[in-house]
Amino acid sequence: MRIFSSERLHMFSRQVLSELGVREDHGDVVAEALVRANLEGVDSHGVSRLSVYCKRLKDGRIKASPSIRADQSGASVLMVDGDNGLGHVVSYEGLHRGMEMAKETGLAGVAIKNSNHFGTASFYCQKAIEEGLAAIAFTNSPPGIAPWGGRAAFFGTNPIGFGFPTGNESPIVIDLSTSVVARGKIILANKEHEEIPEGWAVNELGENTTDPAEALKGAVLPLGGAKGSALALAVEVLTGVLSGAAFGPNVNSMYNNSNEQPSNIGHFFILMDIEKFMTLETFEETINELLLEMKATPKAPGVEDIRYPGERRRKEYLKRSLEGIPLSEDVIEELTSLGKEFGVSFPDELKCIQ
Repeated sequence: MRIFSSERLHMFSRQVLSELGVREDHGDVVAEALVRANLEGVDSHGVSRLSVYCKRLKDGRIKASPSIRADQSGASVLMVDGDNGLGHVVSYEGLHRGMEMAKETGLAGVAIKNSNHFGTASFYCQKAIEEGLAAIAFTNSPPGIAPWGGRAAFFGTNPIGFGFPTGNESPIVIDLSTSVVARGKIILANKEHEEIPEGWAVNELGENTTDPAEALKGAVLPLGGAKGSALALAVEVLTGVLSGAAFGPNVNSMYNNSNEQPSNIGHFFILMDIEKFMTLETFEETINELLLEMKATPKAPGVEDIRYPGERRRKEYLKRSLEGIPLSEDVIEELTSLGKEFGVSFPDELKCIQ
């Protein structure tokens, strides 16, 4: 692995997107989301995704300059048509408008259609937390999970994110897919020629596999068996049906070279202004009391500390902000080639580790 500056990776990503006609402020949003994922240790959703976004911008399957339309319905519902723009950009625009509405009404629901892969759900929850709001984020995705009892992929991995401010450096940030593992981790394992653990996925015949290439042809297993499949269905209803986006196998994968149709991914955000329920100070005091009591629970053998979701993420963020972001040789080669294509130099490494 070689180590790179987060600031230089951000600049590189933004410059490449700019060469493809993406507005500078929009490129900043995408670059921030990608690099933040790497900083937090979620490398499957980091800069390794930049190449496929650029490929789809170049071939016109994603619009570099979308005409995003947001129509308010009543006091607290926002319907967003992303016009096939980059998912991060479309989502950020909808989220920003939704946060303004939530501060007025207390609650806001944002339904988004005609979008694309939006990165990590946690990114949008963190943006809401910065404004003193709580948030729930949903997205559907191309088929990845078989419905319980089936062997062919039907539902997406359909992530769910939650964000709650705590008043300290580590807010509660929950980001989980309704599959055993995010499909992005299988994509990254395939790119880096690594096996995946037993129990992550099945092949086309419904048999367990540790080969990521076979897993990508088959299906990822749902989280918690039938319960994960049920959650995936619920997310599909919110993001695909209620928003007017595509759903189930009708969501096109950006990795699919044979289908030139837009992905038409759907997202859904629920935003809550805590100040409309209680003072933010009271909320943060109470939530920290909850977390302290949780951490005081008797520990299982071998466990040093009981952590809440968001603590590991924050610790890794601080570490990598200081030391840099590790990238594999395959990802470096891919990004270097991408930079050459658009006349943007890939940054020099900070150091190399074994």
